[in-house]
Amino acid sequence: MSAQPVVQVEDLDVYYGTSQILFGVGLSVRQGETMALLGRNGAGKSTTMKAIMGLAPARRGKVTLRGRQVSGMKPHHIARAGLGFVPEDRQIFPEHTVEDNLVIGQKKGPDGEDEWSIRRVYDVFPLLEPLRNRIAGRLSGGEQQMLAIARTLMGNPALLLLDEPSEGLAPIIVQRIGELLRQLRGTGATVLIAEQNMHFCLGLASHATVIDKGQIVYTSSIEELKANDNIRQRYLAL
Repeated sequence: MSAQPVVQVEDLDVYYGTSQILFGVGLSVRQGETMALLGRNGAGKSTTMKAIMGLAPARRGKVTLRGRQVSGMKPHHIARAGLGFVPEDRQIFPEHTVEDNLVIGQKKGPDGEDEWSIRRVYDVFPLLEPLRNRIAGRLSGGEQQMLAIARTLMGNPALLLLDEPSEGLAPIIVQRIGELLRQLRGTGATVLIAEQNMHFCLGLASHATVIDKGQIVYTSSIEELKANDNIRQRYLAL
């Protein structure tokens, strides 16, 4: 029997003012999966993430987290229900130290989970430990991205949402972020990654959903996507 979805998104319509951005978007992520939400710039990836998190409320459709409908709830209530969101602009606390950022993000999960501690974060993100007393605003872009992911994990989320984690980073840093995310997958974490960089996701995601012009056009395993030249050329080639 397959695992039940951690998050189920059904028929989402989202508007910015009078402009419709998402058209009936639906996807699901099951326990232990790393799902890549792929598409070109402007396809609707970030809006989908914000809609799941309650930051861009849907006009139609619903989001269910572990069997509980969370669409319509305030974002901080959705976070308490088990969603952890790393936005594209990271939003670390720049005037606080690395360790302060981790402490600020620390909370138990929705069922009292307490799997992520500062010690475990430093074990999984070893580059952060020597920086523990550095002011976060003085970190490089890649270090800030690692900190943003680590701080979100400190909240013991049931599902981690990552919006464009490779955006604007040097190739060597993108490689390191990819290695960290592969480690997370190995821990059994459930992750949804919105990415324009298909190649970044091919080696770390287990499944893929492709969005184009605000609509889901393809869903498969990552292996099936690798073999589907037509989909990759039509929707993902730059």
